[in-house]
Amino acid sequence: MASRKVIPIKEGWTFKQVDEDATKFRPVAQFPTNVHLDLMHHKLIPDPFIGKNENLVQWVGEKEWLYKTSFSSPDAPEGAKAILAFDGLDTYATVTLNGIEILKTEDMFIPERVDVTDILARGSENNLQIRFDCTWMIGKKLVEKYPEHKWGCWNGDTSRLAVRKAQYHYVGLAINSIIGRMADFMVFKGWDWGPMLMTCGPWRPINLEIYLSQISDLYFTTSVDKSLKSAEVVAKAEVEGEASGVRFEVSLNGKIVGSETVKAENGLASATFHTQNPELWYPHTYGKQPLYVLTASLLSGDSELDTTSKKLGIRRAELVQRKLEGQPGTSFYFEINNVPVFCGGSDWIPADNFIPRITAEKYRDWVNLIREGNQVMVRVWGGGIFEESAFYDACDEMGVLVWQDFLFGCGNYPTNKDFLALVKREAAENVKILRHHPSIVIWAGNNEDYQYQESEHLEYDPENNDPESWLKTTFPARYIYEKILPDVIQELCPDVYYHPGSPFGGQDTKDPTIGDIHQWNVWHGTQEKYQNFDKIGGRFVSEFGMEGFPSMRTIDSYLPEGQRDTDRYPQSSTVDFHNKADGHERRIALYLVENMQYKFEPFEQFIYCTQLMQAECLASAYRLWKREWRGPGREYCAGALVWQINDCWPVTSWAVVDYYLRPKHAYYTVKRELAPITIGLKRSVTSTPANKYTRVEVTTVHKIEMWASNLSIEKRTVRVELKAWDVVTGKETYTKVLHDEFVLEPNRSVEIADFEIPTGKKGADEELRTVVAAYLIENGKQVARYVNWPEPLKYTSLQKPKDLSVKLSPAGDALQISAEVPIKGVAVEAPDDQVIFADNCVDIVPGETVFIGVKGLKSGEEGKLDIRYLN
Repeated sequence: MASRKVIPIKEGWTFKQVDEDATKFRPVAQFPTNVHLDLMHHKLIPDPFIGKNENLVQWVGEKEWLYKTSFSSPDAPEGAKAILAFDGLDTYATVTLNGIEILKTEDMFIPERVDVTDILARGSENNLQIRFDCTWMIGKKLVEKYPEHKWGCWNGDTSRLAVRKAQYHYVGLAINSIIGRMADFMVFKGWDWGPMLMTCGPWRPINLEIYLSQISDLYFTTSVDKSLKSAEVVAKAEVEGEASGVRFEVSLNGKIVGSETVKAENGLASATFHTQNPELWYPHTYGKQPLYVLTASLLSGDSELDTTSKKLGIRRAELVQRKLEGQPGTSFYFEINNVPVFCGGSDWIPADNFIPRITAEKYRDWVNLIREGNQVMVRVWGGGIFEESAFYDACDEMGVLVWQDFLFGCGNYPTNKDFLALVKREAAENVKILRHHPSIVIWAGNNEDYQYQESEHLEYDPENNDPESWLKTTFPARYIYEKILPDVIQELCPDVYYHPGSPFGGQDTKDPTIGDIHQWNVWHGTQEKYQNFDKIGGRFVSEFGMEGFPSMRTIDSYLPEGQRDTDRYPQSSTVDFHNKADGHERRIALYLVENMQYKFEPFEQFIYCTQLMQAECLASAYRLWKREWRGPGREYCAGALVWQINDCWPVTSWAVVDYYLRPKHAYYTVKRELAPITIGLKRSVTSTPANKYTRVEVTTVHKIEMWASNLSIEKRTVRVELKAWDVVTGKETYTKVLHDEFVLEPNRSVEIADFEIPTGKKGADEELRTVVAAYLIENGKQVARYVNWPEPLKYTSLQKPKDLSVKLSPAGDALQISAEVPIKGVAVEAPDDQVIFADNCVDIVPGETVFIGVKGLKSGEEGKLDIRYLN
């Protein structure tokens, strides 16, 4: 019998606008593709990422588009099936083959397979056409069709809720921004970090499959004994067509460790493998990532009709929610192979508005940045897409845990019969695609839909356990999150935990004692000071953030005239256009003015100040919340995921790495706070009156709390040192070894000391000019360092150094930085992306040299670096 053939249908594609008969078909830019990429390729639209061009391309999303190609029919044995497989069509598409309609789609995320055996032309060309209807118009009409539903959402137009398209694509209403009597520019209100680009097209591959028999799906479940000494892998293959059997093989590093040949019954073959002392998959902070390969071969006698493989990681993964000691509520922590994991990490949005141009290499670069930043978890946000396989493969290989949202966000979704059927199919198809990835340890039903329900006072009774009655409430989407999606997970992926939403738990979504929370009372909400993150934590904080400008080079990339552009200043309309957050001007100004002296000129220094502010804010959150990871039974905070790791275009946003993969300073401060061993300091001031009447006789005490975090699984013994300097003179005013041998118990934070700020003279306010640094020394090597400053920094008399030295090490692999006075946030910036830093935005104190790892810098090239600091 002949083997299965897969022929990519990727050549010869052309496209045109449907309603312009005179328009000729033009070649596509690439394949897979989308209409914006193709129009840009032919210079029919400007690049929407440049200037305010986004406004000029809005018409594209309200048109219909036609794609076509032709292909020859391959030789096929008698009786063979021919299947056209569409991995992704965005969104409402009508497909014809040789003039016959073969498919209509209404979901961007569902892969479609169509039997074209009887339609395929034999001995001549086949003509394939795909017409993409206007999703915007269809969504608006669907809203009108169901007036009984209480439509509403944050971000974008409510019609996005009616269609199964990437929600971050969605455009809202156009508003004139008025300055005086003149309309300055159009603002398209959508998500608060991205442009409004309603694209469409064949965004994932299309293949022609020819076969007599095939393996239509290969999947497995794994279970690991609590002892970790044995594991079971149950492999299953769904078979279509005739075959004598299926051979399953499990291999590791090219060596077969298990093999079994079985017969398929009723289209299903199954084999069970038992492994003693398996090589276990761990997050990168706790171990290696061995990936076994499961291969299924469809046999006909001695011939192989079809072969498919999937990688698998053997690991024991649990979400532990149990009562805590000393605090109310329950824990919310992930345990991998019996190791509790503090999940420091970030939230992920699509890395481009035009997904087809993201290469597998770029996905790997992104995940590598996550790993190199000491981040152990990434959350795939529910307003984007089920990501490309290259993303999850990279997470598997690099040991990054994945929190996967289903694709619902910030709204009240409808539940008519057709929509529910579509949702169920979408969920099932994508769970089947992704369920083999060991990195995925949780599925969540949505992003912030329960928060939207609370804000709009939609009906929700947690005591009501009748799913059918939920459909009759004003929040019927509960049926999706608490019935459809958990049923899909239970059936198709039962060994991964399902969580109804993010955030979810407790009395409401703000309850910090149960489940996860999104903490937006820094930046949004009550706009708390970021120094007080410890007062607004939770069991697991799956969103929080602070904005920071991207690098000057990134801003220059979107200014139409680059460095010569007249809008090259912080408050220009073009720069503001590239910040989609409501009220961003006020919020950035608020946190800057509260915390530091800053300047608008030069622009580069203003950018530095916003990035320093973001860096200080996020580092504070990780430092203070990780302190609450206090060991067994006291996992008061078990994770913090910053919003967000990445951008989808060049923009000022909450991202810690910008669109071009250029880290902001926050990336490095977060990296330091998520190192395996850290030390933390926090200042406090208490004032005590001599009696209940006086306003004058008051004793003020400035104290420092010190703690350390050990995220490794080994006990560590360290020396604890403390030093202090006068910020004005640079004189060292204090040095002491607090402990010669202090034991850091494994996988927890521990309190070390609580003391008054060391000063020479009491009552002279010397505390306000005293910089304090703490160190952990292990076997003569510094393993942790933290410098604590009087805050707010704007009140601190920071000095301009006379002897700031930045030199390349003799080996050429590090910069050596030193100065004679304390310096806050020394940042080293290179003129191009060829120079890569391992650290940045570091605090300098006299008598020390700080080393920053560097690649791509040659001896004598230090002069091309820009050095910035707070002054």
